Amino acid sequence: MVDDPAALPAARQSYTQILKSTTLVGFSSVVSIAFTIVRLKVLAVLLGPAGVGLFGLYNLIADFSTNLAGVGVQSSGVRQIAEAVGSGDAQRIARTATVLKRVSIGLGLIGAVLLAALSVPVTNLTFGTSQHALGVALLGIAIFLRLAAGAQSALIQGTRRIADLTRMTIYSALFSTVVSVPFVYFFGENGIVPSLIAMALLSTLMTLWYGRKIPLQPAVVSLLQLRQETAALLKLGFAFMAGGLLTVGAAYAIRIIILQRAGVEAAGLYQSAWAIGGLYAGFILQAMGTDFYPRLTAAAGDDAECNRLVNEQAQISILLAGPGVIATMTFAPLVIILFYSAEFQPAVTLLRWICLGMLLRIVAWPIGFIVLAKGAQQIFFWSEVAAAVVNVGLAWLLLPLLGLNGAGVAFLGLYIWHGVLMYVLVRRLSGFRYSAANLRLGLVFLPAGGIVFAAVSLLPFWPATAIGTVAAAIASL
Repeated sequence: MVDDPAALPAARQSYTQILKSTTLVGFSSVVSIAFTIVRLKVLAVLLGPAGVGLFGLYNLIADFSTNLAGVGVQSSGVRQIAEAVGSGDAQRIARTATVLKRVSIGLGLIGAVLLAALSVPVTNLTFGTSQHALGVALLGIAIFLRLAAGAQSALIQGTRRIADLTRMTIYSALFSTVVSVPFVYFFGENGIVPSLIAMALLSTLMTLWYGRKIPLQPAVVSLLQLRQETAALLKLGFAFMAGGLLTVGAAYAIRIIILQRAGVEAAGLYQSAWAIGGLYAGFILQAMGTDFYPRLTAAAGDDAECNRLVNEQAQISILLAGPGVIATMTFAPLVIILFYSAEFQPAVTLLRWICLGMLLRIVAWPIGFIVLAKGAQQIFFWSEVAAAVVNVGLAWLLLPLLGLNGAGVAFLGLYIWHGVLMYVLVRRLSGFRYSAANLRLGLVFLPAGGIVFAAVSLLPFWPATAIGTVAAAIASL
């Protein structure tokens, strides 16, 4: 893995850091997943596929609105805080944190008011009726709370307080479940929006609690400094916002296509498969954003170091995520029943297509951080545009041909396209190449995923399960 013996101690230290952060974030994600399972199970049992679909649509409106109102300042804030920490200038750190909080609160207020004002057209666009306009308007409260929490999260992440992020994630998941489940239990579909607001409120309280533990000097921010810091946040933030809007907007568009062509129940089946498909891989991707991104940002000026860090992160990610994705593909029918109910069995094949896409996503995701760390705004923006067009375009073409499974095939097609595109871009940006170790891993895990998918699709249950179990066990070893 390391050709230069002199680099071995540094590489070992880097791998240790990756594993440490991934373990901490992974542990918190596992706990969070456990509480997510409880929430999903409650939704499935109490509301059925249609209720799960409604929850997914409300949540997408909240995600899209948060991305739009936040103009990417949380993501750009992580980068600004990380740069300030790297400079060792305590006053700069305090100043950046203060401006980030003020800007986030202001944007949150604007976003809440705008969503309330536009609730009727948003509802008509999403549901084809204004029946849910009040619920959409009330989501503005969640938007404000999410952006306020985002500023604190950016500060905690930018200063790389991984242990605090871990505790924050665990407690937020616990309290969110305890508070949100009763809303759905007692009020049914009418409790979905209050539950989302309650979850946002608890997240805000958690970030405030842990954010106050960061020692910051009193910040003296002149008007000129306020303008400079705000401009720096917004300049990169707009690129992040555009990328986030395109990602969430593509997901939103796909659900609207499903809703219009197959109904709210089909949207619920898609939501269920998507939630499960992203659970296991999610903690790996979250670990990348939590610790890897700030570390890579600090090394962004050194192409060799930058590329080494990306290869190390990719190797760990493939090794950790591959077995779980293959196992999910193998035991998809059981997983669907465990997480939801027998009513959701039509989502099994869709879930398997999403798992194939997740394997490619795990391979491609780390190299995309090179673009972010170097602040290459135009490359980031146009690559996200291309991804959104490919994703929505494939879904629009394949849903009439393949039914609901077409959305899963579209996700796989997206990451075939996106993986190739990003590799070409980062080769030009930093001279990146996958290491020999990562190429070997790719030649093991990607064909293994394809073989298991073919087995569970073409063979009877027991032979297919046996092949998938053996493949997952070998991948784990």
